[in-house]
Amino acid sequence: MSKEKAEVSLYHLTTHPLEKVLPKVLEKVYGGGLRALVVTDTPDHMKALNASLWTYSSGAFLPHGTEGDKTLDPQDNPIWLTLEPNNKNNASVLVLTGGQSVDDLSDYARCVDIFDGNDPASLAAAHIRREAYQQNGHPIVYWKQSLDGTWDQEPTS
Repeated sequence: MSKEKAEVSLYHLTTHPLEKVLPKVLEKVYGGGLRALVVTDTPDHMKALNASLWTYSSGAFLPHGTEGDKTLDPQDNPIWLTLEPNNKNNASVLVLTGGQSVDDLSDYARCVDIFDGNDPASLAAAHIRREAYQQNGHPIVYWKQSLDGTWDQEPTS
């Protein structure tokens, strides 16, 4: 019996930056009782995402930790921010930011790939990743941000 392929959700940002979108995505993941591994591209970007998770809402809290914090154990954190795609917190949801990619999604039930649709290089790289996901047999859902910041599902082909 073969394991089902991870569903990939592509989030095409156009109006709101990642720092505003990521907390909402992670609220849904954590609210569903799931764990998330968030992979980004630079230490500075990881610090900015960490800060956004602490400050995005005065009435909400997302338990998380970051790679490099020696006082935290990834296993104790349902959301783990890192530069390396090592699933140290036993996440079922992989969140890719900053143009990061992972060849093997077999550890995950779902992959959320968030990219800046206003940057031509980011958009082109996301197109290449989408093709790779399709070639590897992953079901894909493509979401594009509308002018008012809501999400519209787009065709994937």
